[in-house]
Amino acid sequence: NSDFKTYIASVTDVKAVDKYTVHVVTAAANPILPNQIANIFILSKSWAEKNNVLNPQSYKDKEETYAVRNANGTGPFTLKLREQDVRTVTAKNPTWWGLKDNPHNIDEIVYTPVTTPATRVAALLSGQLDFVLDVPVQDVARVSQAPGLQVKKTNEIRSIFLGLDVGSPELKYSDVKGKNPLADKRVRQAMYHAIDMEAIRSKVLRGDAVVAGMITSPGVHGYDKAIDKRLPYDVAKAKSLLAAAGYPNGFGITLDCSNDRYVNDEQVCQAVVGMLAQAGIKVDLAARSKTLHFPKLQKKDTSFFLLGWGVPTFDSHYVFSYLVQTPDGKNGSWNFTNYSNPKLDGMINGMLSELDVAKRDKLIRDTWDIVNDEVIYLPLHHQVLNWAMSEKVDLPIIADNVPRFHFAKLK
Repeated sequence: NSDFKTYIASVTDVKAVDKYTVHVVTAAANPILPNQIANIFILSKSWAEKNNVLNPQSYKDKEETYAVRNANGTGPFTLKLREQDVRTVTAKNPTWWGLKDNPHNIDEIVYTPVTTPATRVAALLSGQLDFVLDVPVQDVARVSQAPGLQVKKTNEIRSIFLGLDVGSPELKYSDVKGKNPLADKRVRQAMYHAIDMEAIRSKVLRGDAVVAGMITSPGVHGYDKAIDKRLPYDVAKAKSLLAAAGYPNGFGITLDCSNDRYVNDEQVCQAVVGMLAQAGIKVDLAARSKTLHFPKLQKKDTSFFLLGWGVPTFDSHYVFSYLVQTPDGKNGSWNFTNYSNPKLDGMINGMLSELDVAKRDKLIRDTWDIVNDEVIYLPLHHQVLNWAMSEKVDLPIIADNVPRFHFAKLK
């Protein structure tokens, strides 16, 4: 059930050599295995057996297991209190193995979910909160100018885009019956041309975004500024392409969108809806919480959807293996487009065993060229992070958007 299985798709066996040595055996030489296994976390076998959590939680089926609500491990903080949707309290772990190298001075962290952005900002401004992970873009200037507060900013390793069901014979959520308009590349190009991403960047995201022409961001191996360029915004061309594809009056389709996962995600979708309407495509927006949005996508119960993708391995293979490869039980677990290309599958698999850097980089570049040309995704933007905090908190902002409080200092 676990999405983490893609990280270890190349692993065929694992052997314990001695108390401190593990021998990992792979099907072939894997140049990015160190990047991948750094994202595999370890549970105590005896704890997992005792609490009946030997199998991973099935997130898409909303399964609850003991491991979902209980902590086990040797991290910098231990779980002190867990009140779901109210607060979570963690305490400093005095026996943490990394404390000598990271001697932080935080004794306790109280995490409080505040679902309303305005309320979060008000609590920060009043001193009730010391740190807010996702300060709304419309409040960044106000918070940064407030006495005693600071805003840290960096480009996130995360790209936001729209996915299209290009492979189904007929779309689940469309007024076109008996065929799939998204299967026609001209329709996909038309939708791309109809989106004015510069307007979304400046108006909806208040300038805090980088317009994207590919679905991965700077900092990821294989990113290339030369191909991170959008098709031009051109409504007339969009209409012409739709007419040539047999849809002179457009068509109707439903867009599935989260409203609490990415920066102004619902507002971005609303803007896209209006822009596609200008080209004649009538979009019904279905915005919902991430707790409902992602399980719906994972069941492939969608025709058109918003998604964001970070890259913890900092390598393009991660993007391809999840979003492009044909689903096979190990790879392609987030490919909800029903796109399948055996040639691409072979190229992506080749990236796991090619040790010649130049040859591997060519595989990556050629794959990006095909992905961009096929237009199975409509790139939107690369996110920019804004972390707001008290000036008494010294916490480095990191591009993966994970606050690591064991690196923090309280003044």
